[in-house]
Amino acid sequence: MSAFAVVPGRRWGPGWWWSATTGGHVVHGSAVMRDRLMFLDRDPRVVGLAGRPVRLVWRDAADGRVRSWVPQVFARYADGTALLADCPGSPGAGGVRALRAGGVVAAACEAVGWSYRRLEPPDPVLVANVRWLAGYRHPRHRGSPAVEAAVMDAFARARPLIEGVRAVGDPIVVWPVVFHALWSGRLSVVLSRPLHERVPAWAGPGVEAVVGAAAEGGVSW
Repeated sequence: MSAFAVVPGRRWGPGWWWSATTGGHVVHGSAVMRDRLMFLDRDPRVVGLAGRPVRLVWRDAADGRVRSWVPQVFARYADGTALLADCPGSPGAGGVRALRAGGVVAAACEAVGWSYRRLEPPDPVLVANVRWLAGYRHPRHRGSPAVEAAVMDAFARARPLIEGVRAVGDPIVVWPVVFHALWSGRLSVVLSRPLHERVPAWAGPGVEAVVGAAAEGGVSW
């Protein structure tokens, strides 16, 4: 793993994301990268995550110079495929050098059956909602089997979150279980809208799954 540099004067430095997927910490170098790790961590297809896992080195065909690039994120999927990605803060971040490097990385990924993307910042409302749910991603919030089963029964049909929570029991006990179920996708809401207690939720995937898939998007090479 290639380390993230600490630059004096920057308002954001490297940090660690605790991954529900791996049960360990994944390094990140920016808020945008952290948010992208968060979305990948929530994707049920992802079985492995790493930050800056590999450095690609090649000779530029145009001028013969040796160049290199370190993609920011690696994700391994259950089907054996993988994703290398960069997490720019804006569409043009990194300039021409980043775009050219992305083309080289994409070609290398294609040769081994992987993919490469520039994952630009997703919608702020979506980020805020998933960030809230991420606070309940640890398995300890899943609750007892009895409470978990009651929560799923309560939302067998779509209903406002607060109504389902009150139907199960003590909100202090039930809310963490509901939020964990929303994080894991066992319950669904429309996350493209502000999350609040009157938002309809239901058991199983639905519109929210489509929204989550869109959040993975970016510039595909």
